[in-house]
Amino acid sequence: MIGETIVLLRKKAGYSQEKLAEKVGVSRQTLSKWELGDSLPDIVSSSRLAEIFDISLDELVNGDVSSFAGKVKEGKYIFGTVTVGEKGQIVIPARARKLFNIQKGDSLMVLGDINQGLALLNSDFFTQAFEEMGLRK
Repeated sequence: MIGETIVLLRKKAGYSQEKLAEKVGVSRQTLSKWELGDSLPDIVSSSRLAEIFDISLDELVNGDVSSFAGKVKEGKYIFGTVTVGEKGQIVIPARARKLFNIQKGDSLMVLGDINQGLALLNSDFFTQAFEEMGLRK
């Protein structure tokens, strides 16, 4: 997650890996490893990155890129990335759970489009729609 945030911010700022590495005080190879997720920046380097990009450490670490990702439309969010677990499980980022009021035990519908990807919807949406159409009591 932090690696993708660094890539996004670096590209938005127009920095090469070498230039950003120089500003942070690390080698280009170290920066590349951070971006690829092979290693993580220490607290000092993280602090420097946050300062360079004028963001908080929380935004850097948690990948809350919605505030600096560019042209994100009103009501649209980028929550960063998630990793698919061994059994196919994913963890929905805390900010997304809070914003959409997703609680433990909630039922979500997984929809997919081969060209668009996957989407998660609260299954209550469909229940309510069916009830409104008189298809379910």
